[in-house]
Amino acid sequence: MAVDDARDDERGPHDQSASLAPYAREGAPRGRRRGLSLRRGGSRVPKARHGQKAPQGQDGGETADVRTTAGDGREGRDGKAGRGRTRAFFGFVADRVIETAPRVPVRDQETLRRQFPGLGPEEIADKLVTGACVSSATVGAGVGAAAMMPVPPAMPAELAAEIVGVATVELKLIAELHEVYGHRPPGNATQRGTAYLSAWTSERGINVLKPASLNAALGGQMRRELRQQIMKRTLRNLPNLTPFMIGAAVGAFMNRRDTARLAARVRTDLRKRALPDGGDEAPRALT
Repeated sequence: MAVDDARDDERGPHDQSASLAPYAREGAPRGRRRGLSLRRGGSRVPKARHGQKAPQGQDGGETADVRTTAGDGREGRDGKAGRGRTRAFFGFVADRVIETAPRVPVRDQETLRRQFPGLGPEEIADKLVTGACVSSATVGAGVGAAAMMPVPPAMPAELAAEIVGVATVELKLIAELHEVYGHRPPGNATQRGTAYLSAWTSERGINVLKPASLNAALGGQMRRELRQQIMKRTLRNLPNLTPFMIGAAVGAFMNRRDTARLAARVRTDLRKRALPDGGDEAPRALT
């Protein structure tokens, strides 16, 4: 026993001051560590060093407002993904319109004269515009009827189908109006289709007397303008997806109005650029 007491005396008193394990001092808040400040909610942040201003928390104390950025990062990724899908949609529709333009069947001037005997250029143009307005209205009504019971996954496909369908009708109208007024662009069917696509994008008639207006064949600027035109058409066509047959009536009305407006602009340009040998009769087609 005496030997054990002597060893205990050598080891020192049995208190926490001689232990190697960390312990909290009396009167200090639990969880306090050197160089750390415990904030409400369990977030530990470093204290301000000497000469630096301590960050202020929402509770007014010298604690940093530590927040996770996972939510902000997720929103940013979702926003980028949404913009990427939108660009992909417009690019897809633009590619379909570009592929369709050279394949649109166009009646030349002689064929139009045979189908509308005894009529002048203006009367034939009126007939063409009336038929195109009916066709575009039919496309809008059909897409609106398909959206009678809304199915969100099918809406992009319905919008794309309507835009491509109306673009086909209007490209045919633009091409035949140029035939009627004697402003047929030179080149083969693909080159003329590209010129008519440029006219559809800009909603203006083609000036065949200026070759510069025909040489912008599917360049970067034309593709951007085409995507912008498709974006405007898409925004205008959104009400066509209203359910319960309301979208059918809206689509028919809006497509008819847009086609008539496009035809009026193109005809105005073609009248200003009428060829001197046109006279009162139908002008000759350019070759």
